[in-house]
Amino acid sequence: MADAEDLVHGIDFDSPQVRLIGELNDASAVKFIETLAAIGEDPAPLVIEVTTTGGDAELGRRLALDIERARKRSGRRMVFVGKSVCYSAGVTIMSAFPVRDRFVTRECWLLLHRRQLDKTVKLSGPLHESLPLVEALAAEIRVGTQLETEGFERLIAGSDIGMDEILEKTPHNWYLSAEEALKRGLVAAII
Repeated sequence: MADAEDLVHGIDFDSPQVRLIGELNDASAVKFIETLAAIGEDPAPLVIEVTTTGGDAELGRRLALDIERARKRSGRRMVFVGKSVCYSAGVTIMSAFPVRDRFVTRECWLLLHRRQLDKTVKLSGPLHESLPLVEALAAEIRVGTQLETEGFERLIAGSDIGMDEILEKTPHNWYLSAEEALKRGLVAAII
């Protein structure tokens, strides 16, 4: 990886053009998408700042997709800046950036965890009517674990964290300080 000083050259971290502050929900996602869509032709790197305690995982995936498409469409360098806390869905957004374009502030904490399911299924009645409910739940779990794996692969690409380690440490919560994220190669630099 390039020297940290080279990676931050020309980036105005004090004037992010796109921000997510707070929980990732429908309203914050729409605001984020609208702001991202309105970016101009400025050749300077686009700074996307995230401070979040998490939120909707699927919205995190959506924002990551929009960031990747905006980068391809504009050809502009886009950088991620995690400030204070960047939990769960915020880390999903971070995974849309190559490691060289990921930055965090010194006090930032990252939270990685596996997808969660909180569902009660009540089976009552004929067995042939229960089977589709069980199969639908199994399909939801299979798709969720596939999406989880794909997201983790994107997140750890270029770091020294392997899939075995991430699967071992994330069944509940794995908190990483800015220093540990840098040491493990999840981010390019602490700003």
